[in-house]
Amino acid sequence: MTFRFLLLSGAMGLMLSSPIHACACPFCSPNATTTFVAEEAQADLILYGSLSNAKRDPDDPTGFNKGTTDLTIETVIKPHDIIKGKKKITIPKYLPQDGKEYKYLIYFNVVNGQLDPYRGEAFSADSKLPEYLTGAINIRKKDSATRLRYFFDYLESSDIMISGDAYGEFAIADYKEISEVAPKLSAEVLIKWLKDPNTRGSRFGLYGLILGHCGKATDAKAMRALLDDKDRSYTSGLDGLVTGYIMLDPKEGWNYLLELIKDPTKDFPVKYAALKTARFFWELRPDVIPNSQVLEAMKLLADNPTISDMPIEDLRKWRVWELTPLVLGYAGKETHNTTKITTRAILKFALAAAAGNPNNKEAVEFVKAARDRDAKQVEFLEDLLKDELKPTPPAGKK
Repeated sequence: MTFRFLLLSGAMGLMLSSPIHACACPFCSPNATTTFVAEEAQADLILYGSLSNAKRDPDDPTGFNKGTTDLTIETVIKPHDIIKGKKKITIPKYLPQDGKEYKYLIYFNVVNGQLDPYRGEAFSADSKLPEYLTGAINIRKKDSATRLRYFFDYLESSDIMISGDAYGEFAIADYKEISEVAPKLSAEVLIKWLKDPNTRGSRFGLYGLILGHCGKATDAKAMRALLDDKDRSYTSGLDGLVTGYIMLDPKEGWNYLLELIKDPTKDFPVKYAALKTARFFWELRPDVIPNSQVLEAMKLLADNPTISDMPIEDLRKWRVWELTPLVLGYAGKETHNTTKITTRAILKFALAAAAGNPNNKEAVEFVKAARDRDAKQVEFLEDLLKDELKPTPPAGKK
């Protein structure tokens, strides 16, 4: 029998080695573990209770966690006939306690009539987890707005496991789902969280994005004050905050973004946050900031050699062939041809532009010259981009 439990010391208790979700929320940090509700669908049985009477396997005293431990059942989160009528079960795992009082949430599969515990989380004795998880499971089949509205109330729970799980539900939600629930949420609460120095920086992006949907024009001033506060550092989440500011005040917010891009004192993380913001409006909200304005920001970013490869890659994916002279012009600039990653981005743009518009003489000639210099590199990139190198009409401006 294979277990995925990992026994750690102290308050860490039982943890799970879980797959990482792809981050669907535009400005959320990736969630490191499967959320409780997502895991619920895979489990046959979920129990909450306390552990006791841990016994090591006498035939293998040095084996890692081999043995048994009793679980006193306090709450059945997801029932199964195998534990019907039972108040205590024995887990086939040696899980000694360190004298501190914890409660445990344990997920099981039932394999050949035997319990196979594969996920465990430790909580303080007064944890609200049973209440939280029971409610979460009860609304799991509701529409996304109803589900996310439930998790919103737990985003700043004092129980870090609960708040982390609630955040994880937003992290795996796509923008459409978040945009549907966001107008129903409290701008006042979000501003309070953003002003709180104890709020984790990883939350700023999500909170800023939501505030951009539920706030009023007057809330834009509060967001600008937060962005201008020199005593605050937005090492993460700046993209979502600026996006929210732009949503509430498109004119001033966009000017603020352009100033961030132009400011030579701002380092790479700030430029990257600006790029992610520009991407958001091109790909998801051209109704707020038209594509023509986004392209002005992309030109400024492409002109910055510390990040130029990224906007050039975006312009290629967006098929903005009208900027061919600008992009290919960087190949002749000393600032832009010192790194392979940038020169490769420029060549990839040329390849796609030539394929996307055979009448694009500048791109065609650029590719020919590149092939004469290094045919193998061109062939490699052509193979890499084979799905893109198909003639298509250029993207229309909005």
